[in-house]
Amino acid sequence: MAAPGPVADVSILIVAFDSRAHWSRLTAALAAQTLAPKRVLVLENGSAADRALSAADMPAGFELEVSAENLGFAGGNNRLAAKADTEWLVLLNPDAFPEPDWLEELMAAAARYPHADLFGSTQMADGADDVLDGAGDVYHITGFPYRGGYGRAMASPPDGEIFAPCGAAMMIRRTVFEGLGGFDTDYFCYVEDVDLGARARLAGHIAIHASKAVVSHVGYGSSARRSAFATYHGTRNRWWTYLKIMPLPLLILSFPFHLGLTALLWASSVRFGQFALFSKAQRDAFAGLGGVMRKRGQVQRTRKVSAQQFGAMLAMNPLGLFTRAPHVRPVTDRAR
Repeated sequence: MAAPGPVADVSILIVAFDSRAHWSRLTAALAAQTLAPKRVLVLENGSAADRALSAADMPAGFELEVSAENLGFAGGNNRLAAKADTEWLVLLNPDAFPEPDWLEELMAAAARYPHADLFGSTQMADGADDVLDGAGDVYHITGFPYRGGYGRAMASPPDGEIFAPCGAAMMIRRTVFEGLGGFDTDYFCYVEDVDLGARARLAGHIAIHASKAVVSHVGYGSSARRSAFATYHGTRNRWWTYLKIMPLPLLILSFPFHLGLTALLWASSVRFGQFALFSKAQRDAFAGLGGVMRKRGQVQRTRKVSAQQFGAMLAMNPLGLFTRAPHVRPVTDRAR
């Protein structure tokens, strides 16, 4: 994206599906950035013809890729990342609207914490003053992930170490993304950012919440929160992530709690008419267990942190699952 003034060694990746309603607002927010990215890569990800973005919708400097089929969030970002040649990749959802100094603050955080390779933004709920949409992804000892601070009327926590950044507005060093093999495309959508972050943490990389890098996020831009799509992929992919990334001592310790909470959610799904759907998601999760366990073997054989060190990254408070409390720890000055 051509712009006067300083340019960051960053490629912004935008995977767009039925995103026309947000497009003008998003492009205006990017045009207002105080620090310009080197590249903006956009994937039109299989939207219907009457809702698809075209070259005519691209501001000067935006690079458009078109996929006839929906590759999902995981596959779509992998496709864009393969085109990037910058030091940093910045993932941005089409319904996440950055403040003018957002990219500048992300790069400032990278300068403050040169030992870190992943950075998350402060996500505020769009249209709801002072309500957080998220301050990093949290992974609980029970094996359940959640977005820290989601839906809570509170200010963002200060800078600190988080389990992983939310994929709606995150920055990752390109070489780290490539070294991890990118997102697991079997996930298609939902929990893939937690899985990527967990694999990065197991490999010894540090994730930081950049408090002053702020976006307003609509959320569930392509599906409703309790849609069949969200329930199915969220349930299936949660199991896959848990079984893939938990070191064996923590897996043994947490499994009864993971199973119990899953049973509660399964029973609760009756209220929303999704019992059969929840059941199918779990059947499909375990139907794919062979592939998941092969991936687990690779992840666990190559991890650089101990089970104890990984456990220290997890949230332990049982109330956190229900209150969605952020889990941001003081930054540790550890080398990669």
